[in-house]
Amino acid sequence: MIRFEEAYHIVIGSIVALDDEHLHFTQSLGRVLAEDVKSDMDMPPFDKSAMDGYACRYQDIRNELCVVEIIQAGTVPQKVVGKDQCSKIMTGAMVPKGADCVIMVEDVIEADSGKIRYTREIPDINLCQIESIDKRRLNICYQAEDIKKGDVVILKGTFIKSQHIATMASVGYTNALVTKKPKVAIIPTGSEIVEPDVVPSVSQIRNSNSSQLIAQLKNMGIDANYYGIAGDTEKETMDFIQKAYLENDLVILTGGVSKGDFDLVPEILQNLHFELLFQEIAVQPGKPTVFGKRENKYCFGLPGNPVSSFVQFELLVKPMLNKWMGINDKPVNLSLTLAKSLSRKHDNRLAFFPVNITDEGEAITIEYHGSAHINGFDKAWGLMFVPIGTKEIKKGEKVHVRQI
Repeated sequence: MIRFEEAYHIVIGSIVALDDEHLHFTQSLGRVLAEDVKSDMDMPPFDKSAMDGYACRYQDIRNELCVVEIIQAGTVPQKVVGKDQCSKIMTGAMVPKGADCVIMVEDVIEADSGKIRYTREIPDINLCQIESIDKRRLNICYQAEDIKKGDVVILKGTFIKSQHIATMASVGYTNALVTKKPKVAIIPTGSEIVEPDVVPSVSQIRNSNSSQLIAQLKNMGIDANYYGIAGDTEKETMDFIQKAYLENDLVILTGGVSKGDFDLVPEILQNLHFELLFQEIAVQPGKPTVFGKRENKYCFGLPGNPVSSFVQFELLVKPMLNKWMGINDKPVNLSLTLAKSLSRKHDNRLAFFPVNITDEGEAITIEYHGSAHINGFDKAWGLMFVPIGTKEIKKGEKVHVRQI
C-alpha cells in the first residue's frame, strides 16, 4: 500500500502527450488550447469615445463650443477640432484629431446657434497638468489600453469557455489549435448491479457509478464510451476490458478490485499485459484503487462503492486527464476554519470528508455514513483532507479543503 502523494506522482508521471488538431474556433468550446492565442491588432484599435457626447479640447470646456461635425460609430472623423470647437460623437466612435476629452451629452446645453455649453463645475487645472487627470474623467478609451498587437490574450492549456470564444473572435483567432480529447471507456463490474431503469431484486443494487463517472467526464468536456455491466466471471470481464482497450485511450472500471473471491480485475489486467503500477492507496475512501498501463494506454480500477469512485476520480483520474490534455488550471484549494470538531477511530490513512461552507466562511462536515452514502455528497462544496496521524481536528483549527 502506497501513500496518496506517491500514487498521484505515478499517475501524473506516466502520461504521454496527446496529439493536437485544428477546429474552427466556434467549435472549440470545452476543448483545451494547444498554443497561446495572440492578438492581431490593438484593442481598442483607435482612441474611441466611452459615451455619447462632445469631443473637444479640455482647455476649452469652460467656453461656448461650436459643433463642427457629427461622428457616428464606424466612421472616420473628417474635421480636426480646434479652439472653441467640438464634434458631436457617439459611443464607440473614433475621437477626432485635436480633441483630448469627451463631455457627456447629459452635461451639455445645446443652443439654436449650433453651439453648446458645458454645465458642470470644472476644477482649476493647467493645460500642462492634463496628463495627471484620471483618464476615466476624459471619457476616452485609448488605443491599445486593453491589448497591444502581439499580446498573448489566452494561454496555452486553457480549458475553453464561452468568454474565451468572444476573445478569440475579437483578435481574429478563427483556426483554433486544441489537444485531441482522450477516448475514455466506462465499465462497471459486478453481478449484483443492475441499470438505473431496472427495479433491483432483494440482493441487487442499481448502477450509480457509471452515470456518476459519465457526468464527471462530461464536466471536463469528455464524452464517455459506456460498455455496460460486466458480470463477475473472468471471461466476461476480460472480454469487456479487451474490447474497451482496443477502442479507447483510458479504461475506467468500478468494482472487482478488493480482496473478495470475485474481485478479479487486478489479475485480469495482468493477464491482458497491463503493468500494474499500484493496487492499494493509504486513503479513505478508495483504498483498493488500481492503476495500470499497457503501451500508451491506461486503466483505472476504482472501488465499487460510489463515494470511493467519485472521490478517486476527482483526486486521481481528473488530474491525469487534465495533464493529458495539457490543462494548466489548478484545483481550488482553501485553508478554512473548521466549524465543528471532527474525530475518527483510525488515523493510518489520508481521509476525505464532504464539507460545505457556512455563511461565516467556515468548513462544516456534512452527515456522511461511509463510502456507499453517495447522496451525502449532494450538498457538498468540497472535500476536507484529514492527514495520516490525525485522529481529531478541533473546532476553530485550520483545515485543507478542495472544491469539487
